[in-house]
Amino acid sequence: MALAPDISSSTDPVAIEGEGTHVDAPELRLFVMGLFFIFGGITSLNDVLIPKLKELFTLNYTQAMLIQFCFFTAYLVIGIPGAKLVKKIGYMRGAVAGLLTMLVGCLLFIPASQQAVYGLFLLALFVLASGVVIVQVVANPLISLLGKPETAHSRLTFAQAFNSLGTTVFPFFGATLILGSLATVSADELSGAALDAYRTAESQAIVNGYLGIAAALAVVAAAVWMFRNRLKGEKHEESAGLAGLDLIKRPRFGFGALCIFLYVGAEVSIGSLIINYLALERVLGEPEAVVGWMIIFYWGGAMAGRFIGSLAMLLVSPGKLLASVAAGAITLILVSSSSSGEMAAYTLLAIGLMNSIMFPTIFSLACEKLGRRAADGSGIINVAIFGGAVVPLATGALADLTGNLATALLLPALCYAVIACFGIYARRPAAA
Repeated sequence: MALAPDISSSTDPVAIEGEGTHVDAPELRLFVMGLFFIFGGITSLNDVLIPKLKELFTLNYTQAMLIQFCFFTAYLVIGIPGAKLVKKIGYMRGAVAGLLTMLVGCLLFIPASQQAVYGLFLLALFVLASGVVIVQVVANPLISLLGKPETAHSRLTFAQAFNSLGTTVFPFFGATLILGSLATVSADELSGAALDAYRTAESQAIVNGYLGIAAALAVVAAAVWMFRNRLKGEKHEESAGLAGLDLIKRPRFGFGALCIFLYVGAEVSIGSLIINYLALERVLGEPEAVVGWMIIFYWGGAMAGRFIGSLAMLLVSPGKLLASVAAGAITLILVSSSSSGEMAAYTLLAIGLMNSIMFPTIFSLACEKLGRRAADGSGIINVAIFGGAVVPLATGALADLTGNLATALLLPALCYAVIACFGIYARRPAAA
């Protein structure tokens, strides 16, 4: 049974056959921009959940980073199957499948809260992330298709700006709704039934937030379904190897996939620790509920940088620009970790500006000249986003081992160093 009327009869389908072709469909670009906004915002809410669940379940940094581990493990598990699904049912239907999976993940927060079990929250996050993966498999290659090939770098960066808009807006309201409800009593002061009741009551704010997101996802899925037949002649080349893994043999693509792994790991590590970092006595010395809103500077910097970067990409070699911002991120980490007070706080938050163009630039540089292998490439890239599970967990473990968050930030700095090398390597256009 259809979710909404099929309006394709009143809107001429557009053909996307043939390498080098592009689609002139402004309304589809708006839909894809909306998808970037949604999955960016949902992903960034993890940064607010971490300090919340860390307090509720009295977790150390390694245990708290399991939130990111379970969320980003979905990219490893679902990336290739997600690409296969999209190749089978098409971009638009694939987007609907992803949105509905995200909706189910949001609803799973209800039993997680009622049972007050940390493991159930992790399961809900995994299901939610599985839907995000499918949506990303659709969105990244589709936005490249919806315009002239020669402006794909700029267009993807512009679309990622809407992703950053989501990562800025969602944590702001999430910090107010979720962290603002932290009670004066602490979970480590309670036990037994009192502790269970406290966890259930305090996690209700999480449930309320994700129920609102679920309602929005239902509306967006219905809207996308209306355009399910908008693309005509959609074709995807069959994988030459195991679900496209043969693409790793291409040096440029393989190096780029590694950098996506490292970039997402570095970005998520820093974003996950920012609220706890700002609350340190040597930095701002304020409770998480007070400084939590400041994370908007991290994600807001990425948003502003992507709008600026989409224009700069037309004038400067994408590879050179990538190497420059990666070097800038390393510098800011070193300054923050060796200073204190507002200097330490704002230099770490400013890394968001350096992050701005990294994902879209690495993606587009790695995937140049893939043609009909674009869906395979997008699937592999989404598997590489698994770095968001591994690097933050390692960073959390390093923080627990050394007892120093500043020292732990040196791991993301190493990730940025490799990315700078890729920027230099890929500064020239890819061979056909």
